[in-house]
Formats: sequence, structure tokens, C-alpha cells
Amino acid sequence: MTRTLDEVVAEIKSRLDIVDVVSESVILKKNGNRYWGCCPFHKEKTPSFSVNPAIGIYKCFGCGEGGDALKFIMKTKNMSFMEVIKDLAQKYGIEMPSNMKVDEQAKDKKAQMELACQKAAIFYHDVLINRTSEEISFATEYLEGRSISREVIDRFTLGYAPKAYTTLYDVLKKDFSDEILIKAGLILEGKDGKPPIDRFRGRIIIPIQDENGNYVAFGARALYKDQTPKYLNSSDSLIYNKSKLLYGLYTAKDAIKSEDGVILMEGYFDVISAQAHGVQNVVGVCGTALTPDHIRLLSRYTKSRRLYLSFDTDGAGQKATNRSAGLIREAFQGLGSIKQFDESYIAASDDKYSCEIRVVCPPEGKDPDEFIRTIGADSFKSIVQNAPLLIDFQVNSLLKKKNEYKTPQEKSKYIQEFLPVLVEINNNIIRSEYVKMVAGALKVSEKALETEVIRAKNFGRDTYSAQPFKKNVKKNVSIIEKAQKNLLSVFLVTDSHFSFTRINEMIDNSYFSNETLINVKSTIDKLICTVNNVKELIEQLYTAYVEDAETQQVLTDLTGIAETFTGLSDEDFEVLIEDNIARIKKCRWEEEKEKMRNLYKDADEDDIEALKLQMQLRDKINNRIKSEKIND
Repeated sequence: MTRTLDEVVAEIKSRLDIVDVVSESVILKKNGNRYWGCCPFHKEKTPSFSVNPAIGIYKCFGCGEGGDALKFIMKTKNMSFMEVIKDLAQKYGIEMPSNMKVDEQAKDKKAQMELACQKAAIFYHDVLINRTSEEISFATEYLEGRSISREVIDRFTLGYAPKAYTTLYDVLKKDFSDEILIKAGLILEGKDGKPPIDRFRGRIIIPIQDENGNYVAFGARALYKDQTPKYLNSSDSLIYNKSKLLYGLYTAKDAIKSEDGVILMEGYFDVISAQAHGVQNVVGVCGTALTPDHIRLLSRYTKSRRLYLSFDTDGAGQKATNRSAGLIREAFQGLGSIKQFDESYIAASDDKYSCEIRVVCPPEGKDPDEFIRTIGADSFKSIVQNAPLLIDFQVNSLLKKKNEYKTPQEKSKYIQEFLPVLVEINNNIIRSEYVKMVAGALKVSEKALETEVIRAKNFGRDTYSAQPFKKNVKKNVSIIEKAQKNLLSVFLVTDSHFSFTRINEMIDNSYFSNETLINVKSTIDKLICTVNNVKELIEQLYTAYVEDAETQQVLTDLTGIAETFTGLSDEDFEVLIEDNIARIKKCRWEEEKEKMRNLYKDADEDDIEALKLQMQLRDKINNRIKSEKIND
């Protein structure tokens, strides 16, 4: 059965969750029945961006942006309404109206690239486990040396890319065009008229899946001394963005949810080794550093935002730990402090924190993969369970060098390394305890160190000033327009016991003079015959004005006003309507009186007809005034 566009949009909206949609771009924290975060549309440090899942809208109280899930996607991805609908219809497998089919060519290109990657993964895997040759035996020995069994090879679809130039191409060219294979990152375009060649040759192949399980890219580990780089990774493409994808997430996401925590590692084999040995909530970055998109992605899977950094123990690993921690802190800025205490600090047990960063430090200088293979997964799990908080890791790492500094001048310089860590501690009690510990370890005055910390905190106090943005500066809203908005917003009060029909009978269309409000009221009149509740009404209104930014802004204002009217008794709700109707009538009469007075003043006293008009207007004003006194 052919569907109409309205039916397609309605089904898409029924599948969209506003919190999930916004969480792809904004880290949200629940507070009451709303979620809050820093606005993606302007720079801010204190969250003023709110998501209301009950009615499916978002609103920033800083810059005034607001709307539903579709508008958020349009704004953040810079897409038109139809582009979003076509994209989501393809994602959900919803058939578009026959006269508005999705661009089949574009749709097919993405599907073909994913299918090509899937077939490539199967091919490489088959080469490794079913073919025999000297180079394949060498690859098998390498994996056995890393304690990677056949079971693990099958579980992660590990494979091998032969040294020959066109082994994969010869297989896939029968089913896919060169363009698809090149765009999918599987082959390289031939030069000087020569045929294409395989991108990966003589390497262990590690297929990369997105969070939905689709094969989208590959990591390839060198096996021979003359091969560079050590790891060759797929380039970004239509189906793969390494800054937004984490290796192993597809197989780890359920464990991350159940454990309410995620362990971040650097290498593919770190993740493979951990998951293969029962440490399931582990993911890795794909040949790049941790990014804000990675953090936003992970925050959707762990409620407590408990992040364990398990990088190599060498200098580069420690730098990666500190860089990642800084990135995480920045991503959660404004949602609360990073957890800076363990439960043993009873005095601080009521502190609220936005996330928890812990550092996994296997002893003996081993990276996670090596430690798990040689010492065991149970020991690694124990280390994770007892992993120190970021601040303890940072302080302890710095204290390892304490014996290198002897003179007062050396210690003074050394202390400067501690200050950035100590000033980050917001709780005064906890900070004083760390100051005491550091001062004792360095054998310096606790009071002097505290003074340095306070000075650094004050001097280095964030002087960040948000970049200029278009503020939500509204014109002074007239009393009559405010009353009209109040009156129209009563249709959108979620807990009202009044039916749409009853409200409509109380609110005459003649009460509205603002053109936008007249249009919205007219649309409401049509919709209340088909919708069942306020949420549906709001969804339909946003859809009706999806390409009218001005009206959508008015809708956001109306839903905001409606929220202030929740919790009213039926009696108060009726009084609310009556009061605003009375205010509108009074404002209109004031306007009418002003017009009458102006006509009265402008009349020529020598003109008999003008004098008659003066008398008529005067009598009309007096009669209205008398009527108002009687009503009062």
C-alpha cells in the first residue's frame, strides 16, 4: 500500500526518541523529569539546554533555540526537512511515497559499500583459516604467539590479506564496481592506466564493525620488518568515520550497560584479548586519539559515566591518559564535577559528579594485552576493580619523582607540576587532604602549599568568555500578545483535564490578532479532531511548520508557557482562561479608547459634523466606562 508523506513522517516520529537523538550531539544529565546539557548551538559553560521527553521537544534558555527531534537533526546536520525524512526512511526501512522515492543511486552506494566490506571480511577470514601457504602459516604463527586461538579468530572474524597485488580485487570485481571498492577503502586506484590493486597486502586483517554490527572498515597489522606503518587503517568514508566509531562497541555495548562502566584501550589486540578472556566492557579507538564524539557515544551506554582509561604504561601511554582525561573533563563541563573522592571520604559523600574517571595501571610495565595474556584476565579484572581515580593516578605519578628534587628551588619548581591537578579539586575538604598528603611527601609547609594552590586557583580562574552569539533578545512583548500566547498555550498543557473540544469552546478565534498566532490557532482547530493527546498535537504542529522557523520558535515559546501552567486544578485552569480573555478584551478597549481620544482631539471645533463626532465618541467612552464600573 502506497503511503502519503504525512504517514511516513508520523511513523518516523514514532520511532524517534528525543533523548537518543539529542544525545548523539549533546551529553545529557537527567534532573527531575528533564535532561540538561550544554547547548550545541552556542558556547556556554553552565547548561541551559533542556530536553523534555514527555512532550518530545528541546529548548535552550540561553539562545532560545527549540524544537522537536526532526528540527534538531536538521539544525545539527545542516539538512533540509526532506533530506532528513529520506535519510531516516532509509535507516528504518520505511517506503517513501511513490512520487518521492529516495535517491536509489545514493542509497545503493552506501549499501553496496557495506556489503563489499562484509564480503571482504569473509574473504580475508577464509584465507586465514582454510588456505595453506608459507605466508599464511607465518600469519597463523604470529597470532598463536599472541595467544589468539581459532575460537578468537572466528569470534572477531580475523583474517589475512595475501601479499599478491589483486587477490581481493579479483574476487570482488565480479560483484562490485571499481568506484564502490575504492570508496569502501578496499582497493587503490591504478596509476597510468594500470588496474587497481588491493589496499591491504601481507597483513593480519581486523574487521571493524559499527555499533549496529555492519562491517565498515579494517585495521591491518604489519607482519614483516620492511612494512610500514605498523597498522594501516581504512580511511574515512561514507560508511566509516574513525572519530565517531569505537572498535569493539558492537560486542561490548550490552556489557557496558550491565556493568555501568566502560574500559577504554588503545589497540585492537588489547580489545580482542580483553573481550576474548571475559572482560567484555572494553572498546578501543580506531587508529586515532579519543574524540568528543567518542565520549558522547559512550555516555549513551553508561548511566554513571564511569570511564576507565587503560592505555600503555610507557610515556606515550601516560600522555594519552592525561590528554583523554582532559577531553572527558571538557566534554562533561557544566554537568557537575568529575568524581574526586572515593566513598571513604564520608564528608564528601553528598557531592554530585558528572562522570567518574579511573585509570587502570597494570604493574610490571605491561600493556593490557600483554598483561592479560601473561598474568591472566582475573588479575586484570582485580586491577580494574581497584583502579584509582584520575586524581590519585595523577598525584601518585608525580610523586614518583619526589626524590629527584632536593633544594628549596628545585622543590618550588616541582610543586608547579602539582598545582594544575590540585586546583581542579572543587571540594575544600578533599583538596585540603590532598594538599596535606603532597606537602608531607615533599617535606614542605602545608600552609605554604595551600597558599600556592589558592593563588593558582584564583589567578588561573577561568576567564573564558563565550564567543558572541545571537542572544535570545526579544522585543518587549505587549500585554495583549502575552495574553494571546497564554491563551493559546492552554491547548498544550499536558496534565489538563479539559478536552480539546471544551477548551476550543471557551477560546474564540476572535481573541487573536497576531497573524502567526491566528495561523497556529487555525491549525490547532484542524488537528484536535484527529489527535488523541497533547504530545501528538505538539508533534503535528512542529511537522506542520517544519520549514517555518518563525512559527516553530513561537511553538517553542508556547510549550514553554504551557509547562508553567501544569499542576493547576480544574477551577484554576478555567480562571486562567477567563483572566487572559478579560485581559485581551481590556487591552482592546484601551486601544479603542486611545483611537477615540485621538479622533476627538483632531476634530476641527468649527466643523459642525466634527462636533457631532466629538459628542458621539465622548458618549461612547462614558457609556463604556460606566459599564466597566458596573462589572467591577
